[in-house]
Amino acid sequence: MSPASPVWLRVRLLRVLWALLAVLPWPWKLWALIHNFQECTWQVALNKFQRVGENLESDRFLHQEPVDTVRNVFNMLVDSPIDRREKYLGFPYYLKINYSCHGQDSEDLVRRGHLIGLKPLVLVTFQAPANFYRWKIEQLQIQMEAAPFRSKEPCPATEVCVMSWYTPMPIKNGSVVMRVDVSSNGVGPIIPNQRFHVNINGFLKMEGDKIQFTVGDELFDLKLRYFVNVPSRPLWYNVDQSPVLILGGIPNEKTLIMTSTNFKEFSLVELSIDSCWVGSFYCPQAEFSATIHDAISTESTLFIRQNQLVYYFTGTYSTLYEGSHSSGKWVRVLASECIKRLCPVYFSSNGSDHIIALTTGKHEGYIHFGTITDGLVSFELLPRNQSMCQRLLADRCSITWATFISGENTLILLVEIYYQKSDEKYYQLTNYNLITNEMNILYTMPLFIPDAGGLEFLMILGTETYTNTPMVPKGLFFNVYNNLLFIWGNFLLQSYNTENFLYLADFPKESTIKYLVNSFQGDVVIVTETEEIWYLLEGTYQLSRLFPSKGWDIHVSLQVMKESSLYASNETMVTLFYEEDKLYQLVYLIQKQQGHLVKRQVPVENVLLYKQYNKYHVEPEGNFRTLIFTNFCPFEVMRLGNLPNPQAYTRQERYLARPPMVLNPSGFHTENSLAVYQGLVYYLLWLHSKYDKPYADPVHDPTWRWWKNKKQDKDYYSYLASNWLSAGGVHIDMDSYEKVYDLKASYRLPERIFLDKGAEYHFSIFLTARGHSFEMGTVVGSVFKVRSRVSVGVVVADPSCTESLVQQRVLVKRNSVLFLVTLRDKSVCYDQGISGHHLMKTSLMVKVVGSSGFCFQHTHLGPRLQGNLMVPVFIGCPPGKRLAFDITYTLKYMRLKNKHYYDCIYQDPEMPCFLFRDMFYPFFLIQDLVTGDSGSFKGSYVLKVVGGGRSLGSIVDYNEEEIYRYNSPLDKTDSRIWTTRTAGTTQDMAFHIMSYENSGIEWLCLENSPCYDLTPQGIFPPEFYFKVLVSNRDVDNSTYCDYQLIFLLHIHGLPLSAKRALFLLIVSASVLVGLVILYIIICLLWPYVVRACSHLRWRINNIIASESYYTYATSSRVFSLSSQPSFEAISKVPSQVDTKVENQEDQPKLEPAEENQPESLLSAQPSASLSSL
Repeated sequence: MSPASPVWLRVRLLRVLWALLAVLPWPWKLWALIHNFQECTWQVALNKFQRVGENLESDRFLHQEPVDTVRNVFNMLVDSPIDRREKYLGFPYYLKINYSCHGQDSEDLVRRGHLIGLKPLVLVTFQAPANFYRWKIEQLQIQMEAAPFRSKEPCPATEVCVMSWYTPMPIKNGSVVMRVDVSSNGVGPIIPNQRFHVNINGFLKMEGDKIQFTVGDELFDLKLRYFVNVPSRPLWYNVDQSPVLILGGIPNEKTLIMTSTNFKEFSLVELSIDSCWVGSFYCPQAEFSATIHDAISTESTLFIRQNQLVYYFTGTYSTLYEGSHSSGKWVRVLASECIKRLCPVYFSSNGSDHIIALTTGKHEGYIHFGTITDGLVSFELLPRNQSMCQRLLADRCSITWATFISGENTLILLVEIYYQKSDEKYYQLTNYNLITNEMNILYTMPLFIPDAGGLEFLMILGTETYTNTPMVPKGLFFNVYNNLLFIWGNFLLQSYNTENFLYLADFPKESTIKYLVNSFQGDVVIVTETEEIWYLLEGTYQLSRLFPSKGWDIHVSLQVMKESSLYASNETMVTLFYEEDKLYQLVYLIQKQQGHLVKRQVPVENVLLYKQYNKYHVEPEGNFRTLIFTNFCPFEVMRLGNLPNPQAYTRQERYLARPPMVLNPSGFHTENSLAVYQGLVYYLLWLHSKYDKPYADPVHDPTWRWWKNKKQDKDYYSYLASNWLSAGGVHIDMDSYEKVYDLKASYRLPERIFLDKGAEYHFSIFLTARGHSFEMGTVVGSVFKVRSRVSVGVVVADPSCTESLVQQRVLVKRNSVLFLVTLRDKSVCYDQGISGHHLMKTSLMVKVVGSSGFCFQHTHLGPRLQGNLMVPVFIGCPPGKRLAFDITYTLKYMRLKNKHYYDCIYQDPEMPCFLFRDMFYPFFLIQDLVTGDSGSFKGSYVLKVVGGGRSLGSIVDYNEEEIYRYNSPLDKTDSRIWTTRTAGTTQDMAFHIMSYENSGIEWLCLENSPCYDLTPQGIFPPEFYFKVLVSNRDVDNSTYCDYQLIFLLHIHGLPLSAKRALFLLIVSASVLVGLVILYIIICLLWPYVVRACSHLRWRINNIIASESYYTYATSSRVFSLSSQPSFEAISKVPSQVDTKVENQEDQPKLEPAEENQPESLLSAQPSASLSSL
């Protein structure tokens, strides 16, 4: 750190002895076990699909689309459970997994682990997106078992030289932030579980075969002047949703540190922006600098401030939004404004990320409130109509800091105010509501720091005494989970209601806070201008200085003895940040005249523990004296019990996928088997995404459709595998791809809790007291009662919305106390909402009195603070709940009630038909996609027809006025489509209220409805598709969930109107009568027609025959003239024939003439007659 710690000048013997004494009370076997736990670590790298098996560095996460690289492999699986007609795709990356232990060769360790049965288990968690309007909000996980694979490098050994484990790296639409947890299957060496952040970097592009940054040029030289003697700076980002983190502050360089792995790997990038500055009369510019002063990352966009200019760059994330939303270069925004500071907004709101820009110059007293939705950036000038100075009636004002409370749509502003009548400047805390445009003054800051008089904290009431040190506020910090507001500067104030403030006196007024870091799980870290690090547990008042401190020096001394590479004599802190509940530090180390950046965990627990060993005393025991350390913890053991199964409260959906079995004695996979693994994981996630359909399956499980036609052949596939006959050398076990519904609690409170209306969460706390901590208490009118001095406090952040109940049971014989804790929703603070939308953030805090900073649990990963628990709580409709049309029970019930069921002529198993004249009884299911529960919806609901058409392609949506006319019982225009016998209606009597007991619907299709008087398209009666909306909003008070289901109903057998029916009857009768008359006429006239036709045919045949004879006679005469000398004798014969043919009266005399014709001519006449017919 800067300045360098003095412990590096000389290692003090006393501090080392303290450190050794700290571990003496532990048994040496336990110390050795803990040592072994910490020595081995997992290693995870990202490899492209084509580079599997190559011992190269980790690839960058750039490609986001599934790849068609596994189709040929699946085509080979001719005799397997899969359906080869389905489309199987792969992911562009694999996860390569190894492990290493200190002082041992990693390749030998991996081979040994494989031979003894070690299999890494990989749990990938997909973070839900910010825009819940575009994507479904869900907490999705998939657990995979890694597959062993031999390296492609040449190896002289028979079996294997180098190997690794591989799993697919899945990608999911709507998620760009992934957490990868690696654990062991319990066989082999003890390796602690480890978490890695593997996020998509949307700020990369391919240039040929090289990967380059779109925001600038990557630098590979970490110069000393970038970090040495440079103050640390805060790391600002959208919590849990920013895939890429950025950090500026490099002096006189337009350079950022960028990472998509939470600084496990990082890059130094010089931004492609111009560094010029054009000043103006309303933009005061004291000096020019290329330094990036503020840097904030959101889910899709990066924001920076250079001087008083603001730029943003939207990444390329095809899994979030269209490619047209991405930026090609840095975009300068608020070009005509002077921006003095960017303030972060840590959580998204209403489907968007936000950012706040504070102005100076012509718009002093205003802020620019930025909204980022799917990569599109917009800013709004606030307050509307009037500046903050005008609203506060101040001559001049300046907004020092602003923070946004998303749940209330409120801005909290720290305003510096000047009045001409006074030389003093005042600071006021105000709030501004974005909906109502109202502004209120919450608190006026004292001019001077109060005198606490030796107390840890002081309630500021206005009657206390003050020091001569002016109170200079610098910023604000608001925790949305526990409503705790901090005002910081050369002091620290905290408040739970923004009205009553506590002054924390442990922080010295001589120091000035530079920034705060919050874990949002009860921990706060403070960094001062002199790089001091202070620690505070939220809800307490004791501040502890971590650096510089004796506890820090002891820890560093021990690390020097272990020759740790994470510490050096010359180091500079770059930033501090939290990953979940662990504090990390980015530090620039100089070792052997070489500088490099490292990420290391800040040992908060170790430092606090070492500080306790300063207090000890010596007691004589016989002839010896014993060194005894004072333990201030009020209990010895703290355990949590009776924890319910977590999935019902955490809403984590988990899938299980194991690699296919390879028919190989060594157990190593091939590229083909890994490709099959890729395709199976892809198809499993595809089934999950397609499961959210309106018609419920008979079995409530997304994987049911995958294997429903193959389950009966399971034994056959097992037989093929056992005899090494499976196609492609791969056996797919259908039970290896499933959804997990029965996760068990891990004796820790979950990361978060979701509560529906009136829901409860129960758990117990078991405390073993230290020493004798029981006393006998008396209650008037009762017997003696045992009371414990160990007490527990439970704090709810919003007591008007939630309540907690604590029951105490004293276990005297075990010197312990059992506390039964219940958290309950009061059912008053939340309206109905879509599943996972607009959830109210609150929290539950559990504190053992007197334990803050003094109680530790010694684990294999080191000491851990005990006695303080904090759980974020979300109130509203939990994610993973949906309403579905129960088609199976609906058909069964309608057969029972109507005594029959008639489907369409052309049946569709996915959408059965319903007959118009039958009563329609719809039933619905409430399906829990997390726990697998599925039951009938027993609440009330409103059913509306909101669209329709004669075919699936012609369905149109109706407008509000049409929906009212088609569905309302108050309609007087004869437009109703349906009716019901249910009497209940909404408050305005506009629509019927249906329920499980009263669900019968009678179809009407009145005169002005769209389904009235349809013309049949063929011989079958008309059909119609109705688009139906079912919602329980405002009619069902049993849940916070606004269940909205839109599905299609196929109705056949629609009747015709009276006019059209009569017209069709007349037309049909007329046609029938006409056909009968025509038949009679034909029957009467048929003999005459036959006789006439016969006579006509005979005449035609005679004419054709005579024509044929004439033609033959003519041709014969010509031939005779050319061969005989006498022409006149021969020419007389055809003239007589011509005269007979032309004379109609002599025509019957042709029969004798035919007898005189030559034999050849007579033989040709029948053929001529037949051809004429």
